[in-house]
Amino acid sequence: MTPSTKPNVVFILMDNVGWGDLSCYGGSVSTPRIDSIARDGLRFNNYTVEAQCTPTRSAILTGRLPVRSGTMRAPFGGGSYGLAPWEYTLAELFSDAGYATAAFGKWHLGEVPGRLPTDQGFDEWFGLKNSSDEAGYSSYELYRELGYPEPQWWEGVKGEPVAPVGVLDRQSKDRGDEEIAERVVAFIERQAEAEKPFFAYVAFLQIHPPIGTHPDFVGKSGGGLYADCLAEMDHRTGQILDAIDAAGIADNTIFVFSSDNATSPLKGAADGGSNGPWRGEFFNPPYEGSYRVPAVVRWPGHIPTGWQSQEMFSAVDWLPTLAELIGQSERVPVDRPIDGISGADHLLGKREASGRDSVLYFGLDGQLMSVKWKNFKVIFRKSDGINEPIADVQMPMVFNLIGDPGERFNIWETAMDMGWVFHPVFELIGRFQESVAKYPNISTGEDFKGYGAHRS
Repeated sequence: MTPSTKPNVVFILMDNVGWGDLSCYGGSVSTPRIDSIARDGLRFNNYTVEAQCTPTRSAILTGRLPVRSGTMRAPFGGGSYGLAPWEYTLAELFSDAGYATAAFGKWHLGEVPGRLPTDQGFDEWFGLKNSSDEAGYSSYELYRELGYPEPQWWEGVKGEPVAPVGVLDRQSKDRGDEEIAERVVAFIERQAEAEKPFFAYVAFLQIHPPIGTHPDFVGKSGGGLYADCLAEMDHRTGQILDAIDAAGIADNTIFVFSSDNATSPLKGAADGGSNGPWRGEFFNPPYEGSYRVPAVVRWPGHIPTGWQSQEMFSAVDWLPTLAELIGQSERVPVDRPIDGISGADHLLGKREASGRDSVLYFGLDGQLMSVKWKNFKVIFRKSDGINEPIADVQMPMVFNLIGDPGERFNIWETAMDMGWVFHPVFELIGRFQESVAKYPNISTGEDFKGYGAHRS
């Protein structure tokens, strides 16, 4: 067969995998298949996401800060949350460029018609509307007595209603990533046979509570349940890598592996989980350990092999970066703020800098928590855990992340001559505020019609 000349894209998104979990990041559990992506391509050491599932997924798919889209927090109680139908996603960009598009696994960006994957640019979808924690609902007798519908797995195609295809419970959740991987492999095989370029968005369930793993991996790692989950995660990634190799399209496929959040002891697994040297964990803004996660990417013959980047790269950067890598930058919307910056030349080894030197971090309430600029972090509000309130600090806290990755020493307390750092930080905040005044943020659940044209 003659493969498409347009590069395919496979984007794997794990759920709550920490910066220090993978062996290529110094983790103690062997993850050879994921490590091979880093060996054959690029490992980001300064890649950041959002502090929770929904906002990270929104940032990746839209290139916009979630506070702009009303997606700054996961829902509690469902309803019309998620991406407004007006948002323009990576899937729509790929679809408009002639790609086959498919989503597999956890969505968590809307559960009502108009806000599902097949409404947001994906030709087909199999997975969960919300989060995999729903798998544990039916294990509670009181929940069953309420008579609510059992959580379901769903599938659908563009232009048609989605349909339930099986009950989501603890057992099906533990086997879910096997089903997801098998469907991804089948999709890759179909598109390769048809010689059609494709975008596969693969949102695995590991390692999200209720924690569990496929029966084939129980006890396999020798390191406990969390390590078993990592072993399965590596295997599933390997299945997709093998499918790409078998189809003869490896050299024409951009392969991304990343995580949506930091890890956390909330998983109920005291035997694992590492965010590396960074302070904080899942749901623990404004600290670096709540945002900085692993990300590796390969594109044989294009991305240099075996190198590590200390440059900043953010979840919002994927949309403009991938658009440029596939030659479709003109499709990036111009009628709304796009916070992402294309790092394409950096990935390709053509430019030392990624183009990003700052990140604004917002809390689940949509308010600014901190700003990372260069190697400094300036904190305005903080929370010490999921059950702790967000509190304003009396004076902004300043940390030097190079010498103090654990954010232990507030240098503003001991070196008052560091006040110059506030100048660039407040300039960044001012520019963001100006953009919000021109393009007001979308409220959660709002069926926003847009500021102007749908896209460029």
